[in-house]
Amino acid sequence: MIPGFASRRRFSDLSEREVLALAISSEEEDAQIYRLFAEKLREDYPDSAKIFEGMAEEEDIHRRHLIDRYRKRFGDVIPPIRREHVAGFYARRPVWLTENLPLETIRGEAEEMERASARFYTRAAQRSSDADTRKLLGDLAAAEAGHEKRAEKLVERHLDEDAKAEEDRAAHRQFVLTWVQPGLAGLMDGSVSTLAPIFATAFATQDTSTTFLVGLAASVGAGISMGFTEAAHDDGVISGRGSPVKRGLASGVMTTLGGLGHALPYLIPDFWTATTIAMIIVFVELWAIAWIQNRYMETPFFRAVFQVVLGGALVFAAGALIGAG
Repeated sequence: MIPGFASRRRFSDLSEREVLALAISSEEEDAQIYRLFAEKLREDYPDSAKIFEGMAEEEDIHRRHLIDRYRKRFGDVIPPIRREHVAGFYARRPVWLTENLPLETIRGEAEEMERASARFYTRAAQRSSDADTRKLLGDLAAAEAGHEKRAEKLVERHLDEDAKAEEDRAAHRQFVLTWVQPGLAGLMDGSVSTLAPIFATAFATQDTSTTFLVGLAASVGAGISMGFTEAAHDDGVISGRGSPVKRGLASGVMTTLGGLGHALPYLIPDFWTATTIAMIIVFVELWAIAWIQNRYMETPFFRAVFQVVLGGALVFAAGALIGAG
């Protein structure tokens, strides 16, 4: 028997009293989540924070209607039943526990919350035998399903085009600072810094298996080093660059991938075939780095090409000359 599931009850086994109690606790929890979203967004996205505060207030209204209906039918004692007590019932993902949540993630989570609530009230209304209760639950299902329209009204009230554009720019900037910038630094380091040891080994030994092992070690070692360095040197609190774990992960993974790109061809036994493919991959990597710099860092394309391709070519030449010598 799976621990924790034995004490859960199926939704179909709940009494009408328990279904109403579950609806009350669900509305209370949703209101708290929306207020947490508002708190997280208030500093960087004050207008969106107002939207979630408005949605929390609407959940409070739903909860009061449910409590009034419950008292009329069952009295003042409400059973403490929650979502986690019901087997197979929808559960809220604890994304609100995560720091530095992207704005679009919060908006998407709120949309999913409303869809799940609408499904719940539709099922609950079908279970009710009392006409007034059935009507209330049906109205709440319609209200939750229509929260998208409600959100649109709140957006119109609190989030004009200029404010939304400003928040979108802030969200894009945060994405660049947290993911793109450390990932790009890692990709550049992995692609360029491993060129010399890999091609020096290749031309010195002309042994593909040895070259691959050196490339693998250099790529993984560089990835670990870059990941820890990025995560440790800035906690993101003052700089606003976001979670150090996310930045370290982006930097470490991209550094490793940058080195592995031209190490993997040396799994091919034929030396010159492997080397030719590796050189083509290096060319693609360097142009990809230049494109990312131009796309996300707003570096002029030709300047990015000159910096990256020239630098990569010099490191490659150094490795090849050292290995051949």
